[in-house]
Amino acid sequence: MTPAKLAMRLGLVALLLAAIVWAALNRDRLDLAALDAWLVALGFWAPVAHVGLFAAGTVAFLPGALFALAGGALFGPVWGSLLNLAGATLGASVAFLVTRYVAGDWVTQRSAGRLKGWIAGVEAEGWRFVAFIRLVPLFPFNLTNYALGLTRIGFLPYIAATLVCMAPGGIAYSWLGHAGREAAAGHASAVRWGLLALALLAAIAFLPRLIKRLRATDGVGWIAPQRLHESLLEDRAPLVLDVRSAEEFVGPLGHIRGALNVPLDHIDTWIDEFRSHRDDGIAVACRTEKHSAKAAEILRAAGFSHVAVLQGGMERWTREGLPVERRAA
Repeated sequence: MTPAKLAMRLGLVALLLAAIVWAALNRDRLDLAALDAWLVALGFWAPVAHVGLFAAGTVAFLPGALFALAGGALFGPVWGSLLNLAGATLGASVAFLVTRYVAGDWVTQRSAGRLKGWIAGVEAEGWRFVAFIRLVPLFPFNLTNYALGLTRIGFLPYIAATLVCMAPGGIAYSWLGHAGREAAAGHASAVRWGLLALALLAAIAFLPRLIKRLRATDGVGWIAPQRLHESLLEDRAPLVLDVRSAEEFVGPLGHIRGALNVPLDHIDTWIDEFRSHRDDGIAVACRTEKHSAKAAEILRAAGFSHVAVLQGGMERWTREGLPVERRAA
């Protein structure tokens, strides 16, 4: 790294730390009424300022609920929701990029033990994990923005999952802010908006239980290619079950070394042969994910609890440059 790049990186880290320290020292001075009054005074530029403030507050670890309520109160439930989502997504993007290219070591120290679990979750689930932590209001939003920058997830999938899955919470807080403004003005519609917001927040609160139940129902897990490759080097490696045809198994994409080739149509007749791998687990692979997901469901129905589908199948495995064989096992 050149001295100029190092100086720039250190300068950005110092600026970030200064913003976080300032926000922590002045947190008690920030309130909804003051923020609302300041935005109203800006007139035409109020929407732009609101998005910028929301983004800056997200980067500086300020509570997003404060900005979300102000957005709903000042701009209404529709425009307030859109502006709130824009500000939160912009802030989440900046924090993600800061970690990925500037302050990764600092984020690692601040995240402590929680970071390992998040990274493992992203490696196994990809954008699905990002979607889950955005939908479930149990994870610290500001910290996860930084922590996710340390993972290998792509920037666009991260942003897409963040934008879409933050929408329910963003809309709910915007409605609450609008309901508060309407109630202060004595409008009867405040009750309706308030009930809608509370109903949406209640639905979000029940998401963890719902998602847990859905996962328990389908029972099919996912494993990233790199994680599977690492697990195959361990003492108790899982059985890799390739459910493609024999021709595809030795075709251009090749297969994972040591994989057992059993086409999907013959899974039922091989169930007893898999019993010895009940404790070690089974990783199912095909060209993409379609057939391997069906095979995993069959195995789960037969009583196998440790079954995972190779994410992206052999297409992703080869795309990531992992080793393959192209001869009969």
